[in-house]
Parts: sequence; C-alpha cells; structure tokens
Amino acid sequence: MERSVEVDHVSLEINADFEGFTRTLEQFLPRFDDVLLDELETDPKLVEERLKEAAGEEDLMLFTVYDHGKLLNIYGALKKARQYVLGNPLIAAMMTRHDIRAGLYAPLRLLVYEADDRTTHVEFDQPSSLFGQFNNPEVTAVAQSLDTKLASLIKQAEERSGGNSVT
Repeated sequence: MERSVEVDHVSLEINADFEGFTRTLEQFLPRFDDVLLDELETDPKLVEERLKEAAGEEDLMLFTVYDHGKLLNIYGALKKARQYVLGNPLIAAMMTRHDIRAGLYAPLRLLVYEADDRTTHVEFDQPSSLFGQFNNPEVTAVAQSLDTKLASLIKQAEERSGGNSVT
C-alpha cells in the first residue's frame, strides 16, 4: 500500500549567527546516554527515572549531530549545516505504545544551516503533521505537545544566543 501524506514544513530565519545559535542549542540540550538502553531489560523503572532526570527544560535531549556542511567539502563547497537528531525516548514510547508506526519519525530531525547571505536558518517538519497521519488521537496529542516543545527550544536557543526569531 502506498499513500501520500501532507506534511507541514517549518522554515525559520534565526536572528543570530550560526556558531552562536548552534553552540547555544547544543548546550541547551542534554545528551542521551545509550547505556540506558542496555538497562531496559533488567530495570525499566530505573531507566524511566534516569530519562526523566536527563531531559532538558523542554523535555528533549540530543541523540546526535551530523555535520552536513562538512560533507559538501567533497565537492569543494564547505558550508555550515548541522542536522540534529533530538527527542525523548519516553515521549516516543508514549506514542509508539498507541501506534508502533510513530517510531518512523521519533526521534525528530532539525536542520540548522547558514545561507549564502550568511543568515542562519532552521528547518524541520512539524511533528503534529508527521505523526498526525496515523489518525490516532493519543499519538496526535503527544505530537502537538512536541510542536510546542520544539518551537520553545528554538526560541530559547535564539534568545540565549542574542537574537529574535523571524519567520
């Protein structure tokens, strides 16, 4: 079976330089510790508590950062661009327990890049539109909360790095 899905894509111009914004964003998000996954089989309640303690202000954490800008050096066009993989395993579990297909979009992706005019941009697909395709009210409610958390994360990172968001 194949079907089309409408996704709302968000593109923001950030009123801060790339280095300042990405540094602040990375400092703002606690890092996910893979060791916790190993302990899920033996002590899931302990893992749950540790994940709750590890989550940042917006209840999100950073899984990894990919430097896509460096990849372009293959073509002699080094750019500033980083993809952030972020989320919260507890939030993902809240959705996937209602519909396992939600695991396709959890964790989330966020791209920060510097355009040719040296402005900083953030791009992402709105979580509620990604997860909304499953038509499950429990999943959609959690996804809508992710919309708010992601918007707040970006706003706070921008403000702490010295700017104000422009859409």
